[in-house]
Amino acid sequence: MQTPPVHEEPASKKTLHPLLLHLRRELHLARLNGAETVGGLLFLTVCSTLFPLALGPTPALLQQTGPAILWVCTLLASLLPLERLYDEDAEDGSLDMLQITLHPAFIALGKMFAHWVTGGLPILLATPLLALFFQLPAHNLTVLMLSLTLGSLTLSLTGGMTAAITLGARRNSLLLPVLTLPLMTPGLIFGTLACTTPTGTACTANLSLLAALFLLALPGCPLVAGASLKAAQD
Repeated sequence: MQTPPVHEEPASKKTLHPLLLHLRRELHLARLNGAETVGGLLFLTVCSTLFPLALGPTPALLQQTGPAILWVCTLLASLLPLERLYDEDAEDGSLDMLQITLHPAFIALGKMFAHWVTGGLPILLATPLLALFFQLPAHNLTVLMLSLTLGSLTLSLTGGMTAAITLGARRNSLLLPVLTLPLMTPGLIFGTLACTTPTGTACTANLSLLAALFLLALPGCPLVAGASLKAAQD
């Protein structure tokens, strides 16, 4: 007796991994809340353009202070969407449902990734246009983009962790920047030093330290955030 042939399901009908489903859901929700992305871009644009007006048209001064100003404005603009990163899911019970199929650390990682794609990446893409106001040379702009890429990724991880820690707090809108910004201070220092020091060993060393912070945050922040989410839901 012959065994009937097994018909495989088309790839489009196969069930996706729960983590991929979670990522797709988070990106969809972030797309629906596009006003937060626009708000971050507007904040970054207004703050970045005010400084050249205040400092004056001196090229040397603008080139010296430009990377630090863009770094600070990027950090502040990326903080705006963090306040509600977990709140809505905690209120409607979605966090409890997600924990049935996913470890809390992966839930936090998905939200951190969505925060960077919809918040950090648009800000990063707008940076070259804003750098024109500071008359940055091409080689400085390359280092600035690389440092901001590492810095924005680290901020999404760190901010997602602190947002999970402050979940349920009465004044989490005040606690969130108080906890997040000090943790990002080393990244701010290494990132601005990489952009302001001459290209060479010093610049590479600061970028390496910035990359090390990102590699430390990549496994550590989701684990701490996951533990905080689990404790908040118990």
